[in-house]
Amino acid sequence: MTTYREIFASREFRALFAGNAASVAGKTVQMLALSALVFTSTGSPLLSALAFLGGLLPQALGAMTLLAYADRVRPRGFLAGWDLARALTAVLLATGVLPVWGMLLLIMSFGVVDALSGGVRSAIIVDVLPGGYVLGRATLNVSVGAMQIIGFATGGTLLATLGPQRALAVAAVLIAISALVTYLGLHTRPPRAAGRAGVAATWRGNRALFGDPGIRAVLLAAWLPNGLIVGAEAMYVPYAGDLAAVLFVAGAAGMLAGDLVVGRFVPAAMLDRFITPLQTLLAVPYLLFFLHPGPVVGAAAVFVASFGYAGTLGLQQRLVEITPEALRGQALGLDSSGRMSFQAVGASATGSVAEVTGAATAMTVAALASLAVTALLRSRIRAGQPPVGDLLAHRSPTAPPAS
Repeated sequence: MTTYREIFASREFRALFAGNAASVAGKTVQMLALSALVFTSTGSPLLSALAFLGGLLPQALGAMTLLAYADRVRPRGFLAGWDLARALTAVLLATGVLPVWGMLLLIMSFGVVDALSGGVRSAIIVDVLPGGYVLGRATLNVSVGAMQIIGFATGGTLLATLGPQRALAVAAVLIAISALVTYLGLHTRPPRAAGRAGVAATWRGNRALFGDPGIRAVLLAAWLPNGLIVGAEAMYVPYAGDLAAVLFVAGAAGMLAGDLVVGRFVPAAMLDRFITPLQTLLAVPYLLFFLHPGPVVGAAAVFVASFGYAGTLGLQQRLVEITPEALRGQALGLDSSGRMSFQAVGASATGSVAEVTGAATAMTVAALASLAVTALLRSRIRAGQPPVGDLLAHRSPTAPPAS
């Protein structure tokens, strides 16, 4: 599958796309509304920030404890059921009966399981679109970016007109729509792997994945360069002040353009060749910030750089190809949660540098570090597909063979 017409001809992919779009829009409205609600109640910027991003922070914990379940659940029932649970949570938050600490604890608890849901959702693309994973993944990436923009715009309007609690109710409706569309649109599929899941199985799977040199190189290449550049993006407000929105919009536009162009026009067989060039592109334009460019030049640099995020498509394609099917959901969940975690690490590290050097220099340092990591991993990424004999030993004997 190499065209949008082909992937959208699949009824299941249409359902996956629509459900994901509704879910992302609902979660975005929820994050914004909950942050506003907490700030109104407490006046604390820190607690407001935790309400906004708190659901992302625990994903590393989920990756370490729950990811074995990603290959041991029925995707249709799990994804629909999880969205329904999230919708009910938004309803509970909208009632205002929970204290602030209860709200924060609730969304962080859900963040742990979000690492698992990300792995399940990513892995099912392979089943729904045989041979079309890259374009399908790129298309969902585009929908995520677009729905986040729409969600923030809609959420801001809802907050101004209805208030945060009613905005949370709207978020609940959107997420419930995702649950319904997913349940009605996807076919029932058996789990990829058999056997018991849990913390021990997750640790075994993660050790097997990260212990393989080829897979380890792919994961590190997906986590580190991107995380460092997200650290540079975290400096937009200190760097540009009131004009930071210009940089954020340019970054979102560049990322969407990269997913559209690379996902649609670069054949899957050639994606490997573009990983290093795109990750290099991701960092090089940020070197300009050492010269303190104005908003127009800065936005152009950010747009070009963000196109480089499309290098992740090649890394995800490689990960799908070299991972046994019985560990595919866990591998993709580990990739997703690792990227989230290293984005937080990159933002914290770059912010620490900025405390000493200023935002512009910190952005340059982050770009140089990203380039260094890309160069160090280049030979390992280009080494080709590694043997996976050790990984196969971890596959359940009743699991289907690796594709």
